Formats: sequence, structure tokens, C-alpha cells
Amino acid sequence: MRTKLNKLSAPIQKPRVNVVTLGCSKNIHDSEVLMGQLRGNQLDVVHEAGNIGTNDIVVINTCGFIDNAKQESIDTILAYSALKEEGKINKVIVTGCLSERYKPELQAEIPNVDAYFGTNDLQQLLSTIGADYKHELIGERLLTTPSHFSYFKIAEGCNRPCSFCAIPLMRGKHLSKPMDDLVKEASYLAKNGTKELILIAQDLTYYGLDLYGKRNLADLLRRLSDVEGIEWIRLQYAYPSGFPMDILEVMKERSNICNYLDMPLQHISDNMLRSMRRGISKQKTIDLVNSIRDKVPNIALRTTLICGYPGETEQDFEELREWVTETRFDRLGCFTYSHEENTHAYELYDNVPPELKSDRVEQIMEIQQDISYNINQTKVGKAFKVLIDKKEGGYFVGRTEFDSPEVDNEVLLDAQHNYATTGRFVIAHIDRAEDFDLYGSIVK
Repeated sequence: MRTKLNKLSAPIQKPRVNVVTLGCSKNIHDSEVLMGQLRGNQLDVVHEAGNIGTNDIVVINTCGFIDNAKQESIDTILAYSALKEEGKINKVIVTGCLSERYKPELQAEIPNVDAYFGTNDLQQLLSTIGADYKHELIGERLLTTPSHFSYFKIAEGCNRPCSFCAIPLMRGKHLSKPMDDLVKEASYLAKNGTKELILIAQDLTYYGLDLYGKRNLADLLRRLSDVEGIEWIRLQYAYPSGFPMDILEVMKERSNICNYLDMPLQHISDNMLRSMRRGISKQKTIDLVNSIRDKVPNIALRTTLICGYPGETEQDFEELREWVTETRFDRLGCFTYSHEENTHAYELYDNVPPELKSDRVEQIMEIQQDISYNINQTKVGKAFKVLIDKKEGGYFVGRTEFDSPEVDNEVLLDAQHNYATTGRFVIAHIDRAEDFDLYGSIVK
């Protein structure tokens, strides 16, 4: 008797989700949370994969902060939309700040994107991909950074009224994460090899006001400092007005809290500070910086400045130049003003020509280059604890507690004469220094 063999149908192939991240460390964190949820749903997930497949779903986490970032996000959306049209990928989904801010315009201009989501639409995004939001995964992420450090977001949104900033339009009001959830997340990260937490938020110093009725960053730092395995805790994005000085006491008493503070000050001219709606004066800014340095004498202060804000005169800029020269920040970034729709400053005439904005930025950065060189020379002959990030170009590359990844100085150790392991700490003797790099040798 002949048996008729049924032809077996090919198994249904699950889609692979390729997450593409643009913008700041807050976006990196959000992508990692998304990826953790996707993996928890047994989906194949990758981050910025170089190879693409016809079954891929590409999720683009966009930035909408300033002109250059917005253009990069639009170009990326267009590029993946073209791949979809050519049949090289399956779907394109857009999320993040640009999508939150310009969703109707994007839908009209790039209609072949399968779905647009904002910054707080994680559950809807997951549902579109066929995944469920799993509450039991709170605190779990799929890191895109090396496993030994992690961007650690303690709050979302911002209540500050800064005239130039569109973040409240894209991220909403300030919302602190509960302290217990953050300690749970830090413990999970530490058990998986994370040694450094880089605390981020639109405004770290506002932490706790909405949940606990007071600024509670100091208490959070103590609890995170107690998490076994966490050897460095770094503070980024503090706000000067209403700065909680008690965090400096915690910094002094806890050895695993880095003597490092990133506090964007934006400008120093009273004329500019008033128009920027920063809630602080020139003298109060100077007093704050001096007080911070008095309380933590070896602290590394990083700041960010804006050049070319509407109405910035030569006198305003000269005040900025003189202040940067006198204050000698350890780390400094400077950017040209971007005229953003629906911000308070958008009502002002953007009267500083682009070329002059760029020239002023270059002048500030030239001053800072000299400052950085001189500060680095004082480190020659001294030894520092260094966290090794990678091996690159014949060097083991690491950082001291005074340096955040991607934006600050690096310590380079010749791999021919030194051996180190990525993600481990060493003691390095500094042999020589350049503007933004230290060269040394391992002594322990």
C-alpha cells in the first residue's frame, strides 16, 4: 500500500529586530530597555547590525534635540525606508524624540514607515512587533555599552523652563524612578559585570521632588553606593539652580562615588542667563562653582556652553571667554545655538550669523584645549586608578574617575609593554600627557 507523503510546509521564520540608536545617553538607555523586553519575548534582537535581512524589523530610536541631530535622524529614516522599498528589509518603525515632536509631519513626508511612536510608547511599540510588555523585566536591559559600565537613568523629563531647550516638548515633565526600582536595577547590572554606573537624567538634581517631596539624590547615592560590585558611580547632567549641596557630602564619604560632576552652565553673562531663563545669575554661578570646589577640592568639573544665542553681543561673549579662562574647568563642551520651534527662545530673532557662532565655539574650545593640556601636565609622575574600556591601535585604553566615556580624556597604555583586561581596574603611572590624552604604564 502506497503512503502519500504530505509536503511539509517551511517553518515560519521569526523576525529579527535591529535597533538603531541616535542621540544621547538617554536614548542609549531607552534602546537597551526596549531590547531587554524584546529578548524577554524570545525575539532575536541586535543593535545596529551591519548585515540586514529581508525579514528584519528595523526600529530607529531618533533624536530631535538640535538641527544636526534632527537631520541625522531624518537621513537614517529615509535610508531604511529606501531599503524597505527595495525589499531588503521587512518593516521600519520609528520611535524617540524626533517622532514624539514631529509625528504628523513625519507621517506625511515619509509615509512608508510602518509605525511612529513617541518617547513614552514602549508598550504600544512592543505590541506592534508582536511582543508583550513584561513587568517582571523592570531593571533588566540588553547593554549596548561594554558590560563594565552602564548609563543609569534615574528620571525622565524636565520641569525646567530653559528658553532654548525642546526636551520638555519631547520628554514631558520630570518623573523620578522609585528608589527601590533603581536599587534593584543596579543590583541586576552589578551581578552581570557592571562596575560603573553613570547616572543620567535631564536633571539629576531634581530627583525625588515628585515622589518624596524633597530633593533626594543624596539618599539615592547612598543606597546605590551600597550595592555590592559597583565600584564607580558618576554624576552627569546636574542643574545649577537649586543644586543640592548634600550630594557633595556623600561624594566625600563614599569612595565609590567618583569625584566628578557634569553640570551644564550654558553661559555666564547675566544678560544671556536671564534670556535663557536659567534661574541663576553670574555671581551665583561663580559662587556655586567655588563652593563645590571648596567642599570637594579634587573634583573634576565638566560643563557645557552655548555660543550664538539670540542677542549674544561681543561683550557677552567676552565675559564668557574671560570666565572660561579664569574658572579652568577640567572638562568642557561647547555648541552653537540651535533655533528650535515652540521653545521660548524661538520668539527671539536668531541674529548671530552661523559663521560667528562657529567662530565663537572654536575660540572657547581653543581656550579649553590649553587648560586641559596644563591640567594634564600636573598628572605626569602620579598614579591613578584606571578602568580599562578597550584595546585599540596598539594601546589598552582606559579612564580615571575624572573621565566619562566618549566625551572626556583617556589613558593610553602601550600594549607591547603592558597587559590589561577590558573591564578591569589597574593602577597606572602617568608618564606623559597631551591636550586630551594621558600616556602611562601599569604599576599594579
